[in-house]
Amino acid sequence: MKKRLSGKTIFFIILGLAAVALVTYLVLNNANARKTAAAELQTVEVTRGELVAVIGATGTVRANQSAVLSWPTSGRVGAINVQVGEKVASETILAELVESSLPQNVILAQADLVEAQRNLDNLRDSKLNQAQAQLNLANAKDAYERAVWSSFQGDTARTTNQNKIDAATAAVTLARDRVDTAEENFDKVDERDDDDPLKANALSTLANARESLDKAIKDLNYLIQNPGEKELAISDGKVAVALAQYEDAQREWERQKDGVDPEDIAAAEARIAAIKATIALSHIAAPFSGTVTEVNVMPGDLVTTGKVAFRLDDLSHLLVDVQVPEVDINRIKVGQPVDLTFDAISNQAYQGKVHGVATVGTIESGLVNFKVTVEILNPDEQVLPGMTAGVNIIVSQLEDVLTVPNRAIRLVNNQSVVYILKNNAPTEVNIEIGASSDTMSEILSGDLKEGDKVILNPPSSFLDMDFRGGPPF
Repeated sequence: MKKRLSGKTIFFIILGLAAVALVTYLVLNNANARKTAAAELQTVEVTRGELVAVIGATGTVRANQSAVLSWPTSGRVGAINVQVGEKVASETILAELVESSLPQNVILAQADLVEAQRNLDNLRDSKLNQAQAQLNLANAKDAYERAVWSSFQGDTARTTNQNKIDAATAAVTLARDRVDTAEENFDKVDERDDDDPLKANALSTLANARESLDKAIKDLNYLIQNPGEKELAISDGKVAVALAQYEDAQREWERQKDGVDPEDIAAAEARIAAIKATIALSHIAAPFSGTVTEVNVMPGDLVTTGKVAFRLDDLSHLLVDVQVPEVDINRIKVGQPVDLTFDAISNQAYQGKVHGVATVGTIESGLVNFKVTVEILNPDEQVLPGMTAGVNIIVSQLEDVLTVPNRAIRLVNNQSVVYILKNNAPTEVNIEIGASSDTMSEILSGDLKEGDKVILNPPSSFLDMDFRGGPPF
């Protein structure tokens, strides 16, 4: 006889079967949830290949050289020799002012130029200055020697020439004899009236004789006596002047004896250059070879100093200046290749190279940037100054490196990580990043291998999703 189960036993059996069914349901539901969550994640395989690391920036196209040309003086515009778009060589005259409308100094400069050029030619070709310097030296030397010869000494007579002394002594003797004779003749007529002609003539002869005697005595005394302080000072001064003139003549001869002094040539050439600069005020010339991009003047216009007339741009080399953050600047070197695109030019890429890198940064809004200049290597007529250019500077090109998309990389506690999918569950992997491009980064180290599936869109936190597949309780 079978024993019947009690109601309580049956209840617990039913309860146990229900619990088993619930656990089975939750386990199956959890597995399905994990599969569903994993299916929602975007993944890509880790690969090996080429990585082109670039630094991107934007800038504006500019000409290699630009100039805004203004009138250097006032006047009335005459000929205009160029038009917009025309290529001109350096020093090409773009426009001129009517001569009669120019300031007087500009007009007269033409005559000054002729004279200055003639003076320069004479300097180079004529021997007159050399000959004159030689003659001046000889004359100055003679004058100095004469001054020394005739100079006085304070403790000697004015002359040691005995012939001069003898001649002066004889002159005194003769003068005294004439005085004696005149006195004797006057004594013979002294008793006559004062208005008697013979007496008057005798008196005049006596006076002249006495005056001649006084002069002869003074001349003799001058020769045999020592000079005074004043005479010595004057004599020394004459010698000093003669010496200075002699030395000046000597220096000039030294300057001229081997030909024209180069400094004289330079001075004459400088004068010609100054005159030509004045004449050049009458026109505007191109300071460098380039393309005329603006013409703001017409024949007959009355212009004043500083009025803008032309703009000239050297379009043979087009450049783009971009600002690069300080964190990237040390990766950029002159000569690195550059890819360029333009907002105004669709579906066309251009090549360039780094032309220059600033050595000093600029601070703007608290950020330090450095100017990098890029030269466009293959510009065409579509590339114009002022256009906005997208610049990608290629700082490195690596071959056969392990790479992952930048979208997959996260920063957790200052550590770069990626998440790979294993058994339908994400696994965090620490990595070290090397070079990067716009889309990919090089993996230098980390538990990654080619073929691993990295998650492109990992959630901000995996705590709100159950990928563990554990028991429900």
